[in-house]
Amino acid sequence: MSVFEPFDSFSDIDDILFKLEDEDPGIRQVGVMELAETASDDAVPHIIGALSDPSDDVRLQAARVLQEFDGETVAAGLSDALQDSSDTVAAAAADSLAELKSPEAALPLLPLTTHEKPFVRANALRALKGLRHPEALKPGLAALQDPEPEVRMQAVGVLGYLQMEEALHALILAGRDPDIEVRRAAVGALAFSNSSTVSEALIKAISDEAWRVREMAAETIGKLKFTDGTDALMSVTEDEYWQVRLQSVRSLGKIGVARAIPAIVGALEHSISNLRKDAAAALGEIADAGALPYLEKALGDPDPEVRKNVRWAIGQIEAA
Repeated sequence: MSVFEPFDSFSDIDDILFKLEDEDPGIRQVGVMELAETASDDAVPHIIGALSDPSDDVRLQAARVLQEFDGETVAAGLSDALQDSSDTVAAAAADSLAELKSPEAALPLLPLTTHEKPFVRANALRALKGLRHPEALKPGLAALQDPEPEVRMQAVGVLGYLQMEEALHALILAGRDPDIEVRRAAVGALAFSNSSTVSEALIKAISDEAWRVREMAAETIGKLKFTDGTDALMSVTEDEYWQVRLQSVRSLGKIGVARAIPAIVGALEHSISNLRKDAAAALGEIADAGALPYLEKALGDPDPEVRKNVRWAIGQIEAA
């Protein structure tokens, strides 16, 4: 069904279809757009038919407007369009597939996870992610062994969205993938489980050679409020990348352990105001009097947003 609300001024479908037979590709494009504007499910087969038009532009228009519809029929048409001879059309089909919401839309996508083309495999998995269909578990696990990093990363997304314990071990292993972005995605995908094995994996990941993986590990530890990860977070509050410092400070605030205060207060003097602001907020979340001398000193910070958080943090401590 389309997400559009139909307007009375739109032509009936029968009055539009003749445009799809016109010799002028521009007229056929207009026909495709007008079919989409009817917001009628009856228009879907005709728009899908336009995916076979000899004109790249018409096929592109059809692939784009199908994102406004949903269901298994739409998914099947777009799945075929993923294999279009035009890379632009195929990319538009991939984007439209990613907008699908109906669980039944997963069925035509499942076989494509083993397609010969990496682009098709990756985008089939990308579309399956948001559908959260339980049958995507098996192909998602299998795709973690794919030779293409993009395919493996999309497989991690599928498994992370499913949040099934059966995928936990595989996701932990994916956190050791040779590709940085796959490791980063896997570390983030572990946020659904509070198991001790996840805690151990995240603590290891916070020492990863890639700063984007360390950043994600710090964020995920904070989401799960793993107190076991406190020391690991404290160890990266002086990381060479400020993004890692920022996430470590935020997560230490969420965990709320007072012994982390000495590791956080140094960030109150960092040159990046966002880091100073989040350090003040973290100290307010911990709400321990040991942070007061540092916060009082920061009341003169040149950034008003930092001063605002400092005042809030002092208020939290005084109210505790």
